[in-house]
Amino acid sequence: MNRLHLKIYGLVQGVYFRSTARSKALALGLSGWVKNMPDGTVETVAEGEEEKLNEYKKWCETGPPEARVEKIQEIWEELTGEFKGFGINN
Repeated sequence: MNRLHLKIYGLVQGVYFRSTARSKALALGLSGWVKNMPDGTVETVAEGEEEKLNEYKKWCETGPPEARVEKIQEIWEELTGEFKGFGINN
C-alpha cells in the first residue's frame, strides 16, 4: 500500500473534475480526498495499491472530457491509513 499526492494544473475547476476523480478513485478501491485550490489547481491525495494509484494518476493526466490538464506535480508519500472512503473537500 502507498500514498500518492497530486497537484493538477490547467482547466480543472468547474469541469466536474472532483466528482469524476472521486468516482474513479472509488472504482479503484482507493481512499483519500480531492479538493479545488484557491490558485485554480486541483489537489488529491489517494492511498491504496501502487498499481491502482498509477491507474488513478493516469486518469488524472486527462481528467473528465471538459478538463484540459496542462501538468501534474506528483509526490509519493508514506502511507498513513487515515482515510475512510474517498471525499470531496471544499
